[in-house]
Amino acid sequence: MATTRTATTQWKGALLDGSGTVSLDTSGVGTFDVSWPSRAEQANGKTSPEELIAAAHSSCFSMALSHGLAQAGTPPQSVETKADVTFQPGEGITGIVLSVRAQVPGISAEDFQAAAEGAKANCPVSKALTGTTITLNAELI
Repeated sequence: MATTRTATTQWKGALLDGSGTVSLDTSGVGTFDVSWPSRAEQANGKTSPEELIAAAHSSCFSMALSHGLAQAGTPPQSVETKADVTFQPGEGITGIVLSVRAQVPGISAEDFQAAAEGAKANCPVSKALTGTTITLNAELI
């Protein structure tokens, strides 16, 4: 069964001096301020499309890795994933770095690395971002 998730952005003004809000409509967990300076310079308490992509990617990757490890008979005790999405004004998103640390009893470092690479290649958000270079740093703790 397919699911659809919805977010809505209300924007007022031009790009450089305007601002807006993005609401997470499906979950209802919040509405967040956005602006060009918060995207291209300092966050200053506001979010950006890149931060929202980082949240989506880190959570999707963690789920995919957890699932893959469990299917291989080595379910993780914990998975912590950080996604760094780099935005260059005038160019766009220039890269994503996924950094994962996981506690996985009974797995070799090589098998963990292979599972992490598989999750990177197959998580739906990674697939949606195929136009961007995605780098992976995986650490078994």
